Amino acid sequence: MLSYLAEYEHIWGPLRVLRYLTLRALLAAGTATVVGFIIGPWLIAKLQRLKLGQHYDDDRTGDLATRFDKKNTPTMGGLLIYISVAISTLLWAEPNVWVLTSLFVYTALTVVGFRDDYLKAVKKNRDGISSREKLFWQTAVTTIALVLLATNPTSQAHIRELWVPFFKEPIFLFLGVSGMILLFVMMFFWVVGFSNAINLTDGLDGLAIGCTITVALVYGIMAYAAGNTRIADYLLIGYVPRAGELAVICSALVGAGMAFLWYNSHPAEVFMGDTGSLALGGLIGVIAFMVQQPLTLIVVGGVFVAEALSVIIQVGYFKSTRRRFGEGRRFFRMAPIHHHFQKRGWPETKVVLRFWILSLMCALAGLGTLKLR
Repeated sequence: MLSYLAEYEHIWGPLRVLRYLTLRALLAAGTATVVGFIIGPWLIAKLQRLKLGQHYDDDRTGDLATRFDKKNTPTMGGLLIYISVAISTLLWAEPNVWVLTSLFVYTALTVVGFRDDYLKAVKKNRDGISSREKLFWQTAVTTIALVLLATNPTSQAHIRELWVPFFKEPIFLFLGVSGMILLFVMMFFWVVGFSNAINLTDGLDGLAIGCTITVALVYGIMAYAAGNTRIADYLLIGYVPRAGELAVICSALVGAGMAFLWYNSHPAEVFMGDTGSLALGGLIGVIAFMVQQPLTLIVVGGVFVAEALSVIIQVGYFKSTRRRFGEGRRFFRMAPIHHHFQKRGWPETKVVLRFWILSLMCALAGLGTLKLR
């Protein structure tokens, strides 16, 4: 919104700096951080008054849940991130199909996550919304997002290209009805998969949001590169006109994430809940497609992938050993894998810090794929 003030540079010359994407991205990060710090105490106090606290299943978490008293810590902290990102993006990003689609996905999945948290915290429904209902809304959101991208003249050609790390050209074009169905399936798995992965990672204070910040930072850089024709040509990646505005959203997410981490660091004053994890996973997943780097997200979000795989391995191993031996056995001491290390005696803060380091290493590896073509 404020970027339009650059049109009045003839009245006041310094307004022309608002044309620069890098400046607006930095301002977006700063704005989101400030907004997060301003609304954080009010939101946490409000959630506490409404008794919207986190509830644990003691049989599932065992002594880990009682190691620190988290039962009364409010959830739905994802609202802090959402409000900060939304305000900052509306102020500093130039509206286009990429930005509007991102905001739609983020907003819609925030609503779904909020409903899930509301049922758990207020209605005392331990399961929240049913898996079928959640899947329905995720499918609907993915479908609408794909329709928006596939019908807009700016985005319809670029969204059909599948780029793979280390290749100089797209290896596949999603053409025709069958191609669009395949594209929908891929996008759906990315939105749902990373939503669930972030949700699984959100088990220790500061863990999920810390890893999200590194992923958002990398995709902000990728969005800027994809939207700049000179950089895209130099790096031999796909040029996506006006996709650079996604760097503003990613920067806003970095800023909002840092503000949230201030309150979510150990001992946490608030949890993001499904309000945050469901929406953040969907937002990151759809941005990865829009900047033509979906497969790179597997590398950049390596911690999230590892968390999800640990659960899959644990469940699969338990079921297979139960069929073979009549008694289920566990591959890890506990899944997701961050709990495995807690069971081995690592303090919560050590697990979080080491996973942050791993996330940073994955982020740098993902950036390295841009140059290796």
